[in-house]
Amino acid sequence: MITRTRLATGVCALLAALAAGMAFPAGAVADETSATAPKVDLVLDVSGSMRARDIDGQSRMAAAKQAFNEVLDATPEEVRLGIRTLGANYPGDDRRTGCKDTAQLYPVGPLDRTEAKAAVATLAPTGWTPIGPALLKAADDLDGGEGSKRIVLISDGEDTCAPLDPCEVAREIAAKGIGLTIDTLGLVPNTKLRQQLSCIAEATGGTFTSVEHTDELTDKVNQLVDRAADPVVTPVATTGAEQCAKAPTLKSGLYTDRAEFGQQRWYRVDVEPGQELRASVSVAADRAVNPSYGVLLRAETVHGREIVRGEAAGNGRTDVMSTGLRYPKAELDDEDEGEGASAAETVCLQVTHSFSAGSGVQTTPGLPLELTVDVVDGPSQSSDVASFGLGRGWWLLGALILVGFLAGVVWGWVSRWRVAVWRTN
Repeated sequence: MITRTRLATGVCALLAALAAGMAFPAGAVADETSATAPKVDLVLDVSGSMRARDIDGQSRMAAAKQAFNEVLDATPEEVRLGIRTLGANYPGDDRRTGCKDTAQLYPVGPLDRTEAKAAVATLAPTGWTPIGPALLKAADDLDGGEGSKRIVLISDGEDTCAPLDPCEVAREIAAKGIGLTIDTLGLVPNTKLRQQLSCIAEATGGTFTSVEHTDELTDKVNQLVDRAADPVVTPVATTGAEQCAKAPTLKSGLYTDRAEFGQQRWYRVDVEPGQELRASVSVAADRAVNPSYGVLLRAETVHGREIVRGEAAGNGRTDVMSTGLRYPKAELDDEDEGEGASAAETVCLQVTHSFSAGSGVQTTPGLPLELTVDVVDGPSQSSDVASFGLGRGWWLLGALILVGFLAGVVWGWVSRWRVAVWRTN
């Protein structure tokens, strides 16, 4: 009896240990999945102006609720979704209190559709429009994790809490380099609202959409939520130097920085023999700039000799200017492969732009800069390298030579035949 009891106890202990061993890895996998899951924070304007009845015969608030319910039903399982409101709780006239009126209606995390819909159903148009403070809080809602992060702002009016300019807030969020995108939707927008929401979106690489119908709102929000679930490459924040000697050394990847007005940014890349450096840069004009501007990307040796450059220029209002370059490094000859030969070459990349801020526009922080660096195997002599500058043109040249030769032979034969006939006659 005692033996059986001990045996049963041992079996139970073994099963418990196995269960615990399987539980911990499962928890680790769940934590890892949560850390990389895409996150979306829907930020909804619930200010008093949302009472206006100009969207398909119903109020803007009713249209937003209907759209939210359909979006919640269609949200992918892997997306961690939250809802934040602005202007939903304070109905008074005190500006200081009204500009703090932003709250998390539903926390960012695994979605309980029933609970989220119940929270949305309680909303009623109430107070102010503190867009700037709401964006700051929404960025905090999405803090942490390695997955994509997206704020979807839906508003029907301009921010009423200046001097905290929501466009400047968006630039500050972009400058943190956390890979957060802000998309904006304007409900029946006027000119000022269009300008403000467009500026917010452009500062973080997002989009602005004008909405005048409920189905448009539903479709666009669904599209943005689905886009968050798509795999993305998050730029790595870096800081370029004022000279090559102090510049950071970059590997292949996507990088983000800030390019100050009238300053150069330097970066370093190591290129091995037989490899090719491919680099491109985009500078976004996220504020009002003067016409006539350009972007220059130069590759130099550490001794200051220019290798190659790429440049682009514009005249007018352009959101983004981009340019790029390629530099193939030749293979080492047998004579160069001796002992002590230096294999890798350090290439200095210089980024310069000639944007200038418009009158009364802040010059700091600098303009958003996105730099792509790709070091790949160099082109092969048989396929990618153009022979004597002709490349595949050799095929055409050969065909023309052959056709010319045959035409000459035929023409010569015809000419001799005609001469022979003439002599006979």
